[in-house]
This record gives sequence, structure tokens and C-alpha cells, in this order.
Amino acid sequence: MPRFAANLSMLYPELDFLDRFEAAARDGFEAVEFLFPYAYPAHELAARLQANGLRQVLFNLPPGQWDDGERGLTALPGREAEFREAVQLALRYADALDCPRLHAMAGLVAPGLRREDMQATYLDNLRWAAEQAARAGRDILIEPINPRDIPGFFLNRQDHAHQVLDAVGAPNLKVQMDLYHCQIVEGDVATKLRRYLPTGRVGHLQIAGVPQRHEPDLGELNHPYLFGVIDELMATGQWDGWIGCEYRPSRGAVPGGTSAGLGWLRAAQAATA
Repeated sequence: MPRFAANLSMLYPELDFLDRFEAAARDGFEAVEFLFPYAYPAHELAARLQANGLRQVLFNLPPGQWDDGERGLTALPGREAEFREAVQLALRYADALDCPRLHAMAGLVAPGLRREDMQATYLDNLRWAAEQAARAGRDILIEPINPRDIPGFFLNRQDHAHQVLDAVGAPNLKVQMDLYHCQIVEGDVATKLRRYLPTGRVGHLQIAGVPQRHEPDLGELNHPYLFGVIDELMATGQWDGWIGCEYRPSRGAVPGGTSAGLGWLRAAQAATA
């Protein structure tokens, strides 16, 4: 059965962040992910995980100046030293949280440059990050993100991401395949799941309804069908990972809003039990 992780950066928005761990566990989640842990002491986050019987399965490297619009450092020429510091900080948090995967956001295409001009920096940074992460027993992930949500993002397509993996050649560099972004940019999601998951190079999945990024039972994607595809691949040993629930609850930041919208999860659990 597919395994779902609550994205605490988006779910339970009515609660303070540290209180979202308990809410996720109460709703039956066994794992969590979030964007960034760095505003909190690592020991405090680790205590929340332990107290609620949760596993941390993913978080992002520091992305640069997030509040100023930066969306990652990995592909940015001239920022290599800052990127390396970000990797080291993330690895320290990963050790404290026992988190196996770190997402290195690519960043925005720099003014006056083309993607081709940034590719070498991207590959060199990923090669270095994967080497550091391998020593700690961690994976580095890259995620294609649609240009509607993040205009100018460097990495948009699954095929480009897998070409990057080929170029870097590190076994612990993998793709974070968000089906929401994939549908917006490319479509043909089930075919891509069948193509890429058996390669062993997809380290994590994420879901949300398209186009509004609400619960996965809202919108144009047939998630029950896709969960069936994923379940089939898991049952035949072709994939074994987590699915991050990275969506904005349609009910908004109202008490119990996230929990009230989890009918899709109960249905998925019943269908694959």
C-alpha cells in the first residue's frame, strides 16, 4: 500500500508549526516532511518526532533568501560557497532528525543567463553534495517544478532531471517526482510512473490536486487510479518509497480543516488494504 507523509509546511495551517506533528500523528500519518527546519533547534524537532511516533522522510536544503524570492542555490553561478554551507547545515539537521533525503532546490534562471549557461554549476554542485551526503548515508533529491507556481525555475521536466542524474552519476542522487508539477508541465503521469519508478532513481513522490493544489480528490488528476499504479509497482518490488501530501487544504486555516479533508486518504487505504 502506498505510504503517505504529511507535509507540515502546508497541512494543519491553523496550528503553530510545532503543534502540527501531533495533529498529523492523530490523523494516522506515520511520517512527515516539510520545507525547512532551520527556524527551530534540531533537538526540538527530533523530540516532536519521537513523542508522536513519526519519521522524518524529507526536507529541503536552505534555499538562499527565500523571503526575497530566491528558490534554491544549486544552479546559481557564483553562489557555490553558500551552497556548500547549506549542504553542511542540512546534513547536520538530517543527522539529528534521522532523515534520509534532502531536496536541493535548483533555483531560478539568473537574469541574463540561459539554462545552458547554468548547467555546469548545477552538475558540479550536485556532484559535490551527493558525495557529502553519501558519507552520511543520505540521498540528495532534485525536483522538477512547474513554471506557473515558480516562474523561471531552472528544472521543470522529468526527462531533464533524469538527464542530470546520468550526467552526475551518483547513486544517491535521485528525483523527487511531484505528480502535481508533472501534470501541469507534461501530463501522461501514469506512463511516467511506470517508466521512472522501476529505475530506482525516484526517491520520493508528492501529490496535490490540479490545478488548485488542494486535496488530491479535487481536480483533474485521477489519484485513485495513480495510487493503484503505485501500489502495483510496490507489490512487484519496483518501488518502495513515501508519498508526500504537499497540498493546501481547501477548507483553509480553520480548526480541523485538514482532518476533515482526509476522505481521500481513507479511501486510498481501504482500496489497497
